[in-house]
Amino acid sequence: MTTGEKQMNLGWLQRGTSEIFPDQPPESLSQVLQTYRDRPLRVKLGVDPTGTQLHLGHSIPFRKLRAFQDAGHTAVLIIGDFTARIGDPTGKSEVRSQLTPAQVQENAQDYLNQLRPILDFATPGRLEIRYNSEWLEKLDLSKILELLGTMTVGQMLAKEAFAQRYHQENPIFLHEFLYPLMQGYDSVMVEADVELGGTDQKFNIAVGRDLQRHFGQKPQFGLLLPILIGTDGSQKMSKSLHNYVGLTEDALSMYSKLEKIPDNLLKDYFELLTDILLEELADNPRECQKQLALTVVSQYHGVEAAKQAQNAAIEIIQGGKATSSEAVPEYSLSGVEFPVKLFYLLSVSGLCQSSGDGRRQIQGGAVKLDGDRLEDVNLSFESPEQLQNRVLQVGKKKFIRLVP
Repeated sequence: MTTGEKQMNLGWLQRGTSEIFPDQPPESLSQVLQTYRDRPLRVKLGVDPTGTQLHLGHSIPFRKLRAFQDAGHTAVLIIGDFTARIGDPTGKSEVRSQLTPAQVQENAQDYLNQLRPILDFATPGRLEIRYNSEWLEKLDLSKILELLGTMTVGQMLAKEAFAQRYHQENPIFLHEFLYPLMQGYDSVMVEADVELGGTDQKFNIAVGRDLQRHFGQKPQFGLLLPILIGTDGSQKMSKSLHNYVGLTEDALSMYSKLEKIPDNLLKDYFELLTDILLEELADNPRECQKQLALTVVSQYHGVEAAKQAQNAAIEIIQGGKATSSEAVPEYSLSGVEFPVKLFYLLSVSGLCQSSGDGRRQIQGGAVKLDGDRLEDVNLSFESPEQLQNRVLQVGKKKFIRLVP
């Protein structure tokens, strides 16, 4: 690899990084790489398959993992099939529901299928997929006690989520204290050099460093990445907040959401979700929105499907006569009385000719909300907050964005 190629790889590895710790600003990644000059890095990223669908916010650390793969390092993807049964308490105000092994296994396979457009599954030596049940299920009580003996209750309560719940007198169960220790033990078992995670994962990654030191290993570096703001422009991307773009959404739904990203978020979206150089972006925000939508949809559906989605979006707006300043048509919920039945909303919004037509479209599987098919003909929505800024679609060519 030439010096220029090394510099290019270093630039891609640093792109969008919030922090490298301990005591390393993002621009000091070269110092980390110098520490391991004699071999490729083992770069760990853990994912607990607690759901079924990943979104663009989830994709950020996986894209970074791919950048390390492309730079010649080994990606170690930890499928938390054991830890998912507990669930990461980070950011949670109450205990999470525990999943069964069968649920976790099914979710894990869904996750891997969704990650194929991002990670390099084909090049030998570039990807290890490990399931942490491999070692966590074998822990006996003496080993668990050893892990527990590496931390104090005070250290655990320093974790923001635990501290908040403790002060609010919300229950904290003992098995939740085990979660950071189990995630940290993953780093020991795979001998990680670097662990990737969102900025909310710093505590868990630091626990991994402590445990590696306890077991006589060189402590890993932590590389933290930003949390993506959702399509509403204010809160982190989340399915529960209905402000997400799913990795498995159809091309048209994905395009229609991304071409409406607020202007102030465009730079972050390009930096975190694409490989386009920021200095090459168009000056016109509307052109940037279309470029973003076309680029991201191409990554998950291919260039041809992305172009078809773009053309379909234009045709939907004004029969193919839309101007560059126009976007997806909007429908205001201000005049809708809640609770409202889905089939009625389809009728009053003009997506269907009548409530009866709305029922038939739902039964036929033609109705989607943010790319998710809606099949319950009696589905109703209790408040406008459940629908605001979401895309309601009938078939392939009729859709609207629901706004306040």
